[in-house]
Amino acid sequence: MQKKSPETADWSAIKRLILPYWFSEERWEARGLLFAIVLLALGMVYLNVLFNEWNLSFYNALENRQFGEFKHQLWRFSYLAFIFIIVAIYRVYLEQALEMRWRAWLTTQYLGNWLDKQAYYRIEQTKGADNPDQRIAEDLMMLTSGTLGLVLGLLSSVVTLVSFVGILWSVSGAVTLPFASRNWTIDGYMVWFAIIYAGMGSVLVWLVGRPLVAQNFKQQSFEADFRFGLVRIREHAEAVALYRGEAQEQIQLDKRFERIRANWWAIMRTTKRLGVVSNFYSQFANIFPFLVAAPRYFSGALQLGGLMQISSAFGHVQESLSWFITAFSGTGDASLPAWKASVNRLAGFHAAVTAARNEEAGITVARNNVGAILIDELVLHLPDGRQMCQPISAEIRPRARILVEGPSGCGKSTLFRALAGIWPYGAGTIEIPTSASLLVLPQKAYLPIGSLRAAIAYPAAENAYRDLAIRHYLELCNLPQLANCLDEVDHWGQRLSPGEQQRLAFVRALLARPDVLLLDEATSAVDPVTEDMLYALLLQELSEAAIVSIAHRESVAKFHEHRWQFTVDSPARHTMEPSPHNLYPIQPSRIAAPIKVAGE
Repeated sequence: MQKKSPETADWSAIKRLILPYWFSEERWEARGLLFAIVLLALGMVYLNVLFNEWNLSFYNALENRQFGEFKHQLWRFSYLAFIFIIVAIYRVYLEQALEMRWRAWLTTQYLGNWLDKQAYYRIEQTKGADNPDQRIAEDLMMLTSGTLGLVLGLLSSVVTLVSFVGILWSVSGAVTLPFASRNWTIDGYMVWFAIIYAGMGSVLVWLVGRPLVAQNFKQQSFEADFRFGLVRIREHAEAVALYRGEAQEQIQLDKRFERIRANWWAIMRTTKRLGVVSNFYSQFANIFPFLVAAPRYFSGALQLGGLMQISSAFGHVQESLSWFITAFSGTGDASLPAWKASVNRLAGFHAAVTAARNEEAGITVARNNVGAILIDELVLHLPDGRQMCQPISAEIRPRARILVEGPSGCGKSTLFRALAGIWPYGAGTIEIPTSASLLVLPQKAYLPIGSLRAAIAYPAAENAYRDLAIRHYLELCNLPQLANCLDEVDHWGQRLSPGEQQRLAFVRALLARPDVLLLDEATSAVDPVTEDMLYALLLQELSEAAIVSIAHRESVAKFHEHRWQFTVDSPARHTMEPSPHNLYPIQPSRIAAPIKVAGE
């Protein structure tokens, strides 16, 4: 997988990621849930204010040895704690519900955009974004949970600050400090101490912890690449085993894991430095209000209850002012560095998908009423813009039987991709009959995980064909052993041999009955006898269809009436020419131009 540098999402990109859901068709349900969560969060702040008042009464009762008041405050604490627990539980419950609804909506949108207009295919061709599976599966989860956690945490901190700063101001009184031959009286001095303390801590945490954003970005990318390597071995287990490639695979996986380990050590070093700052900050915060208020307590200006109330109020003010410190040094999805890294990755992915969907294809694919596929002045390019061939013009009529021949790498498969409408790189026009259906059988058949019936019917619905028809064609394609496996769920791409997969692809084609069938070395894994049987079956069952094949075996030629040949003029030049017996001749003046082959 190609390495990408960490993208940096600006505010406009962040808004494009976050805001659409709140103005979507689910906006009222989402806003209603958010409103309920905010109310519960405000309720928790109000309960904390009541707990702060309870501190004053409870500890004064202890200091004054008032047993009746002590029992009353215990009962008061019990029902306040019960209400707080219920509110806290339902706040988390509703927040999780909103998070999943938001994530589900985003997943639907991102999957739709990624699959729309073959954006996923173009991104892979241009390496526009690495590990799209991780960005959809993991980063969307981190975006939703992290955004809700950070925003609601910030809201609670602001409301807590507003609620407790007045309490702290009123109970802290004033302090007189000598400075420059004068005595300075500071009202609400505990508030100022809390602001200075939290401000200094926030600056230190930001200076120490800011490398974590880029480090987290890299870590997620390295982890995804390592998983990709493991999945590749699982998908190609037989080939690796036959090649005895375990040692080489181990070397490659060790290299990928070494990147994980090296970056993890960098994260550890940054986290250690951040931990020193944040732990010193949080531990000293526990004793700081007592140190500052101790002179008033020992002078008799404060009772024990007042001291505990000051400590509680200072703690809430200091905690609310420390939101940035908590968010930056925290762990999980609500960690600011982890959230920002996910946002950066999603911003890059969103930009890549948008660019792929909006990219204008150089090759125009249109519909016509002529009844034949018309190729006019077609020029094929590589994704990087390099030209593969000179202009090509040709015609594919119904019932045509065309064999495309030539050396490997000369552009035959790319021509098929252009005919299928998925190759946008180049110029020229391809016209396909309005009512015509087209199917491509590649060399390696794609069989989705699921039931065998669904794998055969793909891309149609699982129930698109009757079981009787499926079993009939399985029998004709020498796959009778699969006739009773239609409802079995398996990884058919691994369970079946390459030859069985190719025969199953023929079953798919016979059931789909396309008007145009393109076979890209679709019989390379079967023996010549089976190949003859499959082609004879195609000609019999799909007699009205146009069949165009790419093949290297001369034995396939007898099933075709015309040849398109890529012939070598020189080591770096290819020419595509019609055969002398072509009933539907290609225009030689256009086709016979040299074809430049990439990499030669």
